[in-house]
Amino acid sequence: MAKIHLVLQAKGGVGKSFISAMLAQYHQAQGVSLLCIDTDPMNATFTGYQALNVRKLSLLKGDEIDVRNFDTLLDWLVSSEVDAIVDNGAATFVPLVNYLMITEMPALLAEQGHDLVIHTVVTGGQALLDTVGGFSQLISQFPDPATFVVWLNPYWGPIESDGKTFWQFKGYQEHRARIAAVISIPAMQAATFGRDVEELLKARLTFDEALASSERPLAIRQRLKIYRRALFDEMSASGVL
Repeated sequence: MAKIHLVLQAKGGVGKSFISAMLAQYHQAQGVSLLCIDTDPMNATFTGYQALNVRKLSLLKGDEIDVRNFDTLLDWLVSSEVDAIVDNGAATFVPLVNYLMITEMPALLAEQGHDLVIHTVVTGGQALLDTVGGFSQLISQFPDPATFVVWLNPYWGPIESDGKTFWQFKGYQEHRARIAAVISIPAMQAATFGRDVEELLKARLTFDEALASSERPLAIRQRLKIYRRALFDEMSASGVL
């Protein structure tokens, strides 16, 4: 039995690849073997992490997305003997979700003994309403069996609206029975932790790679270690990864 982690959100640039990379590193830290897959035809961010051995799935036929190429993804997932993490881009969100519905993929994976975990993200700032609406729509159209995990990304600002927190939003209230966990990505001080993590992400380095480098100042390595611990503790507390 394997856990299949799909990272999905219709809105682009909200942290999907970050979440995929953190999931992969978290599982590696637990000694779990992984199959990492990048299906984003526009921004191969996940593939850029050489230490994660990410498998790239080509979806384009010329300039168009060929949905039949998702058959390869399905074959990879069904036959996987290890946990899998799939990072999907905004450009392929609609085609992939439609494919999952048409092929009844959640039920098929369950028949093969796999657990499907769908990760989606809600951000603060200008994308708040779009990401809240996207997560609500995603849960509404996905049939059982599937486990949902919502990630709260405060990078662009607090996840609040009209004095209400995420847990008070109508979307959460309507769908909380299907949400197995809410993971809050730790907020970062921009001048220290924020800059350290941004540089890490830009270089496509894992925490282990950065911490093993003596060329990186000790203070930066210490802050990265503290941030990783805070994030991984939050992920462990979810109980579903």
